[in-house]
Amino acid sequence: MTGVATGASPIPFNTLPIVIGPINYAMGWSFQEISIGIAIYGTLGAILAPAVGALADRVGTKPVAMASLLGFGLAFGLMAFVPDNLMAFYGIWALIGIVGIGSTPVSWSRTINLWFYENRGLALGILLLGTSLAGFVVPQIANAVLEASNWRNVFLALAALPIFVGLPLAYFLFRDPLPEERPLQVASSSGELSGKTLRETLTGHRFWILFISIMCIALAYGGAHIHMVQMVQMHGLAPTTAASVMSVVALGIFSGRIIVGLLFDRFWAPAIAVPVLLLPIVACYLLIGTSTPAPVIFVAGYLLGFAAGAESDMIAYLSSRYFGMKSYGRIYGFLYMPFGIFSSLSATMYGAVRDQTGNYDLVLVWAMALFFVGGMILLLLGRYPVWTPKTEGAAQ
Repeated sequence: MTGVATGASPIPFNTLPIVIGPINYAMGWSFQEISIGIAIYGTLGAILAPAVGALADRVGTKPVAMASLLGFGLAFGLMAFVPDNLMAFYGIWALIGIVGIGSTPVSWSRTINLWFYENRGLALGILLLGTSLAGFVVPQIANAVLEASNWRNVFLALAALPIFVGLPLAYFLFRDPLPEERPLQVASSSGELSGKTLRETLTGHRFWILFISIMCIALAYGGAHIHMVQMVQMHGLAPTTAASVMSVVALGIFSGRIIVGLLFDRFWAPAIAVPVLLLPIVACYLLIGTSTPAPVIFVAGYLLGFAAGAESDMIAYLSSRYFGMKSYGRIYGFLYMPFGIFSSLSATMYGAVRDQTGNYDLVLVWAMALFFVGGMILLLLGRYPVWTPKTEGAAQ
């Protein structure tokens, strides 16, 4: 959980909402130009995710995650020294994406899936609470540093988290289970991990159903998160209140992780995920316009966060239940691609609409349609395969 919290998944996405306005003011770059930076970071990281997942399958999670935490911290700190040059800005974001992807749930979730089976949904929910923890802490640190200093020092302060918090804990306390410690449902009778190969997975319809769902939800949500502070300020709320909305989003993610994880362990996961992923349609409707009362804004933020928590849980959980653990790292990496790429492109899309129209109303309408498609398509997944020590997956 701490590794996820201090990794390259939540920290950039919870930092940029606080500093995007000050960067726009100080450097003169448009909101779209600034958002392109995080699109580059997310796209490169997502493209590398399958390779990083394969490396974790081969050498284990710990060395991959530790090296990535160190690289991410150093690269993120470089942003404090970026010159007044967009290409340099983009170059640092590219470096963050390249070295940071191993510190995301692509690696950490592999180990959790190897340790747990019967309560896997809850275990993954607790793991992914790291993003909620970052959502609570990072905006507050960023806002405090920003008020006391400037946006450059925000990056320096937050770069300390992966290096001085996540990395030591991973070194001393984290490990994969030994073969004899794995649940029976995780390993075949020969001792090898049960499940489908990457080739078998990519030729099946379930993979592509998940891929499309993740793509739609990520494209709808990513930009809303990055531009949340700006959207809130357009409704007349002060910057400090806007930062508090980010904490409410984090609270939604927190509760979504635990509640949805528990429900996944007890019911067919798509039946739980569909109504949860439709909640942001209400949130987008509430955020349209410029005169929404503060309490309603907080409700919208919570609903968005709750669904975001469910989505990340869904990727890790459904990957393990439908495809098994034989090639989990590779498969999760391929499913992380639409999440990383389209979350990042979403920020650019939101920024472009803001620059062209002066508000976010049009893109919020698009997001409502994307949330609907991304949720409903999950009903086509069908029953889970059954992974046992004696059979490699019957009961399709």
